[in-house]
Amino acid sequence: MTTKLVEPLKREIEVDGVPYTLTITPRGLALVVKGRRKGYELAWSALVSGDAALAAALNASLALKLPPARSRAAVQAKYRKR
Repeated sequence: MTTKLVEPLKREIEVDGVPYTLTITPRGLALVVKGRRKGYELAWSALVSGDAALAAALNASLALKLPPARSRAAVQAKYRKR
């Protein structure tokens, strides 16, 4: 038999040498760099519905290293030379 989660449960974990605090609550979980207040939060409903996977894919696509955008003036100058 499992125990119902009523109060927050906190544990320290280490990811790539950086200490984090993992807090599990009835609403979801939070992963925060130790000593900080803001971090990653995930609601249980988002995890169960698949929204978490969609958000992870979106964040991964945004994190790609894209080449720096050229300025508008540089683009216009390129087309003026033709």
